[in-house]
Amino acid sequence: MSEKILARVSGKAAVPGDVVTAKVDLVMSHDNAALIGSVFRQIPVKQVFDKARMVMVLDHRSPAPDIDTATKHKMVREFVKEQSIPTLYDLGEGICHQVLPEKGHVLPGMHIVGTDSHTCTYGALGAFAYGVGATEMAAVWAGGELWLRVPETMRITVTGKLPSGVYAKDVTLDIIRDVTADGANYMATEFDGSWVEQSSIPERQTLCNMGIEMGAKVAMVPPDAVTMQYLAARGKTELPHMVRSDPGARFAEHRLFDASKLEPRVACPHSVDNVHPVTSVTGKTIHQAFLGSCTNGRVEDMREAAKVLKGRRVHPDVRFIVTPASRTQMLEAMKDGTLATLLEAGAIIGTPGCGPCMGAAGGILAPGERCISSSNRNFKGRMGSSQAEVFLASPATVAASALEGVIADPRKY
Repeated sequence: MSEKILARVSGKAAVPGDVVTAKVDLVMSHDNAALIGSVFRQIPVKQVFDKARMVMVLDHRSPAPDIDTATKHKMVREFVKEQSIPTLYDLGEGICHQVLPEKGHVLPGMHIVGTDSHTCTYGALGAFAYGVGATEMAAVWAGGELWLRVPETMRITVTGKLPSGVYAKDVTLDIIRDVTADGANYMATEFDGSWVEQSSIPERQTLCNMGIEMGAKVAMVPPDAVTMQYLAARGKTELPHMVRSDPGARFAEHRLFDASKLEPRVACPHSVDNVHPVTSVTGKTIHQAFLGSCTNGRVEDMREAAKVLKGRRVHPDVRFIVTPASRTQMLEAMKDGTLATLLEAGAIIGTPGCGPCMGAAGGILAPGERCISSSNRNFKGRMGSSQAEVFLASPATVAASALEGVIADPRKY
């Protein structure tokens, strides 16, 4: 898939290892657009390459928790007006990686760059999407293209049916455990298999979102009927660049996983590939539980947590923070009573956005505290103090742990 997409946007055969100059179909920048704008102004170009292909989202520190952030948000808004960029999703609209797909900006076969490492999430819809740095993005704003090395591809086949109490997050963590944090370094990962074919778009988003956590350049699911149904609901029926790998295509590596043999997984501090069965860490005291992020902040995730917590109360020593991935997801959770269930159980509902995921706002950890989180990273200092610990797990495991005050197995609920 990646070779086909890069061949289209570069106008030449895309052979793994070759360097190509590729035109960009869509550009995404978030709060760091303030820095990119400062770099862009040093380039002798007055106007961005194509304002219609640019999407800005203010999501990482939303609403602004300090003067410095507020100033940067102001700079982004002013740049958007100055350049007449039509698409800015301001505070409260949600996380870029959730907002862009649900608003119909992401299509199969697109070449997408974003100034965020989890831009690979868009691969859930069959796009070649990855993160770049601020100076590189400034050059993209100016010229609409960038050079990159064509990656080799690792095929990851997931078969079987998930047991009760096991979710897409557990599948993802198990894959990262096996591949390791750099086992797919600069590779395109392409997911297939009977479990993947039957998975929903939210499940595929979870899967692709964490591709970067095993070093991948991009993570993709081949577009199919599920993809087309999701896009049709957003008025997107013309899909001119949709591609799939050819039968018999050669992959650099092929790994197999059986979802039916899985049990709930937890990534322990301080590495995402430090993954163990939940049963090996049950009973560890927690102080905070976080349900949200671009990995698991969708209405489906909140519903799973609500199933665990309905009619029960969060442990009195636990702060249970729920941050919906977008305004749309929050509204859906309001309409079906999911948010009410979570609130009645003692949850704290945050503004749609990144929340405490990267330790900037909405639930920073103090020294010696322990958090179980549905997010994607547990590096030292990721959610606050470098003396705190972060465990990663599925929304159901997070909810069960919030209920008991210790890391808990969700299958009993």
